[in-house]
Amino acid sequence: MIQNPILPGFNPDPSIVRVGDDYYIATSTFEWYPGVQIHHSRDLANWRLVTRPLNRAAQLDMRGDPDSGGIWAPCLTYADGMFWLIYTDVKRRDGAWKDSHNYLVTASSIEGPWSDAIYLNSSGFDPSLFHDADGRKWLLNMIWDHNQTGGDRFGGIVMQEYSHEDRKLVGPVRNIYRGTDLKLTEGPHLYRRDGYYYLLTAEGGTGYDHAVTMARSKELFGPYETDPAKHVLTARGTDGLLQRCGHADIVETQDGQFYMVHLCSRPLNETRRLPAGNGSIHADDVRRSPLGRETAIQKLDWPAGKFPRMAHGGNAPADTAPCDLPPHPFPEDAPRVTFDGALPAAFQWLRTPEADRLFSLTERPGALRIIGRESPGSAFEHALLARRQTALSFRAETTLEMEPGDYQHFAGLIAWYGRFKFHYLAVTANEGGQRVLTVYSCAADWPDARVTYPITPIPLPDGPIQLGCDVDGMTLRFRYKADGDWTDLGITLDQSTISDEAGNGPGNNFTGAFIGICAHDTSGRGRHADFLDFTYQPLNGGPQVSHV
Repeated sequence: MIQNPILPGFNPDPSIVRVGDDYYIATSTFEWYPGVQIHHSRDLANWRLVTRPLNRAAQLDMRGDPDSGGIWAPCLTYADGMFWLIYTDVKRRDGAWKDSHNYLVTASSIEGPWSDAIYLNSSGFDPSLFHDADGRKWLLNMIWDHNQTGGDRFGGIVMQEYSHEDRKLVGPVRNIYRGTDLKLTEGPHLYRRDGYYYLLTAEGGTGYDHAVTMARSKELFGPYETDPAKHVLTARGTDGLLQRCGHADIVETQDGQFYMVHLCSRPLNETRRLPAGNGSIHADDVRRSPLGRETAIQKLDWPAGKFPRMAHGGNAPADTAPCDLPPHPFPEDAPRVTFDGALPAAFQWLRTPEADRLFSLTERPGALRIIGRESPGSAFEHALLARRQTALSFRAETTLEMEPGDYQHFAGLIAWYGRFKFHYLAVTANEGGQRVLTVYSCAADWPDARVTYPITPIPLPDGPIQLGCDVDGMTLRFRYKADGDWTDLGITLDQSTISDEAGNGPGNNFTGAFIGICAHDTSGRGRHADFLDFTYQPLNGGPQVSHV
C-alpha cells in the first residue's frame, strides 16, 4: 500500500508522466528558485528529487513577484523523444487583473539541459500541453475574465494549437469548457481514450471546497459533456486525513492500471474542525496546514468507454492506495548536512536567478556564506536559503559565525512562510555594538504586518553560536548554545501561523512552511554571515522524499 501523501510538504499542483518504467511528477514552486520540482519514482510510492529545471534568467526571473506568485501549475509531458515542460510565471495575483505569463522549455533528458524559455501567452494560468495522435499539439489554460464580478473571473478552459516548428501558438483560440456550478474552473489536462477526449479540471478554488471534475467529447473542440457524477474526487464535507483535494493528473502504468495524483493538505489536529453544510470554510473555522498543499495518489478504475472512478469507491480521498509495482526505495537523507562545495539539494532561495549575489560556497571553504541583502519583507533580493518542512514535528539546528557591524546586520535560523509569516532567531548587535541574540516574529497579522520582539535581547560571547528550534504541531520553541549546554529561550511561538490558512493577507496563500538560514543587511553594505552546518530531523515518522 502506498501511504499518502507521496510528496509531503509544499508540493502542489502535480503533473505526472510515465516514460518506460520511470514516473516523474512536476510540482509548483511559486516564488522559490530554481523553479519547478521534478521527482522520480519507479513504484509510485518512493520518490526522489531529480531536478529543478528552471535555473537561469533565460528561463525564469521572479524578482518582484508577490508571495505565492511565480511558478504556478507546471505540466510535464513526454513526446517525440523529448520532455515538454509548460509553466506560468505570475507577476500579479491580486485584484481584478492577473499578469500570468506562460512558457515552454524542452529537454531530451529529465536531468537536462533544458532549453531557454519559449513565450506562449498570458491569457490565464494553469497551462498544459496535449499531444494528439496525429502529432499536432494543443495548449490549454484557464482564461482570466477581469470583467466578471462576484469573485469568479475564471472564464473557462481555452485551447490553441502550438506549432513547434514556428515556436509559437497559431490558429484560433477556442473556449471548450466553462465548468460546473462549483465554478473556479482551472487546472486542465486532456487525454484521448476509447474514442473520447477526456478533460480533467480542478474546481471550487484551492481551499476546502476544492474538487476534481471530468468532462468528455467525441470531438477535440467539444462540446464537452460533464461526468454525471460531476466530481471524481473531493474532500468537501469530510473530516478525513486529506483535505483540500483537487488539481489532479492521471497516469497509466505499464500493465494498464490508472492512478490519479492530486494536491491535498493535512490540517493540524489541534485546528481541525468539521465544516458545516456544503463543505464551505467559514470565518470561525481555524484549520491550518503548515505543510502546505502536498501531493497524494489514488488508484482509479477506468473501464473502456466510461468515466473513471476511485477504485475504493465514492469520491473522497483515501489515505492509502494499492499498487503492485516492484518496490524501489531510494537512500534516506542524512539529518545533518555541511557546506563543502555544493548546496544541499533540499535547499532553495527566493526569486532571483543571480544566486551569487545571495550566497557563496567558495569564499570560505566548508561554509555557506550568506550575503546580507534586503529586509525579510523584500520581494527582490532576499538572502534566505531554506528547505521544506515535511513533518508536523521536527527539530532543526545550525552553527553560525558572524560579527554584526550594527543592528541593521542580522542573521540566523528562520521558520518561514512568506514576507508576513515568519519566526526568526537572529544574531545581531545592539546600539552599543554588542553582539546579541533576539527573536523577530511576524505572525500573519495583515494588514498591519507587525514584527514583534518576544524576548529581551540576550548578550552573546565571541565565537560560533549554535541556533536551534523544536516544532511540535502548533508550537515552536527556539534555543541556542554559545558555550556549554543548550538554553531554551522560554517562549512558545504559534507555528500554525506559518501556514496557508493563517491570516487574511493579500489574496490566498499557496506555498508551505520552510525552515532555513538567512542574513540581512538593511544598510546596503552587503555584510555576510557564515553557516557551517544544518540539521533537519523529522520526529513523527511518515513518508519522506529523498534528495540523494
